[in-house]
Amino acid sequence: MQITFQQFVDQLKLLARPNPAWYALGAAVLLTVVGVAAIGTVSEQHAGIQGQRWLIVALIGMACAILPHPRWLGNMAYPAMGVALALLVFVILPFAPRSIVPIRNGSTAWINLGFMMFQPSEMAKVSLILAIAWYLRHRETHRRLLGLLVPFGIMFVPLALILKEPDLGSALLLPPALFAMLVAAGAKLRHLATLLGIGIAVVAINAAVVLWAPDSVQVLKPHQRVRIESLYYQVIGDERMVHEEGYQQDVAMRLVAAGGLTGYGKERASTIIEYNKLPFDHNDMIFPVIVNRWGLVGASGVLALYLVLIGSILTVAARSKDPFARLSCVGFAGLIFSQATINIAMTLGLMPITGITLPFISYGGSSLLFTFIMVGLVINFASRRPQLLSRPSFEFDKGKGKGKAVLQ
Repeated sequence: MQITFQQFVDQLKLLARPNPAWYALGAAVLLTVVGVAAIGTVSEQHAGIQGQRWLIVALIGMACAILPHPRWLGNMAYPAMGVALALLVFVILPFAPRSIVPIRNGSTAWINLGFMMFQPSEMAKVSLILAIAWYLRHRETHRRLLGLLVPFGIMFVPLALILKEPDLGSALLLPPALFAMLVAAGAKLRHLATLLGIGIAVVAINAAVVLWAPDSVQVLKPHQRVRIESLYYQVIGDERMVHEEGYQQDVAMRLVAAGGLTGYGKERASTIIEYNKLPFDHNDMIFPVIVNRWGLVGASGVLALYLVLIGSILTVAARSKDPFARLSCVGFAGLIFSQATINIAMTLGLMPITGITLPFISYGGSSLLFTFIMVGLVINFASRRPQLLSRPSFEFDKGKGKGKAVLQ
């Protein structure tokens, strides 16, 4: 949908007013600044690339996401998801050229574009949220248990492809985002609780199989199994894996504990982290770097910025009369919350180690680009007037019509 100059001016006027989307942008920029400084603690080279290259690329992507009309974005959601799925299929093809699809840490999750290593799973996460929001925007089928099969089926395709790479960390983020969107769309909580219970049971059974079943019946891959085993032994106080598979998590926990109230500052923290040889200290394990440099005060500041970011996105969702915009914002908030929570939890020894970045803070071009695209879409949705002839937003009144949608 083409945007006229007058529509662009009207959009700028709306953005100039007090708007929760600006708080989201401010929090995102501050988190990125913290990230560049934290990366600089362990690698000045990576910090320079993050701040001078990837941040510029991310801001350009955000600016592009602000302009299109939400209806055009909705119409393009399925094609965008189709492109993302095609790229996910491409990276797992056994005959894909290794000069274009390299193997990194045992995974084929990246495409070498020359100027950057592009990660299709990052595109898949954003396009999946937009596609599901476009699907759910005026439906009631998800109010029935069987009606949940379609949105879960849509999610399962990219989830299965991402697991095939394998990239368990990125795959773990899709279900929480979908659950958040279904709750916002009015799905019945007892249906979602049933599915959640089934999921927890599957995880518990897999964990039990890993810990006590013979090798002949194992489902998970060896590197996935050792992460569960190392966490289990850590919980029961057994240090047999501390110097092997559990080394990364053990070092991360010790560095977090050593940070104290205000941390050690850049120079000393850099020396401590280098001495302890923390793996992936500029991306997946960046949170222990933050705590070691700025202590509990710095960690609390980072958590506060995430709360401002997520709260601002949810405020935009609550104010929006467009169901597509509302559900998309809820999906973005659910995705960022889940990603930050899982990343921090694994560095604190509360979850097994998975390859997952800390949003806006960890080093990575694709991750920073698509998180800022989400912020750009939130600003886009916040700057739109309700369409006079569009269908109204939906609310579900449990006291009327046996849970039927009541249009507001």
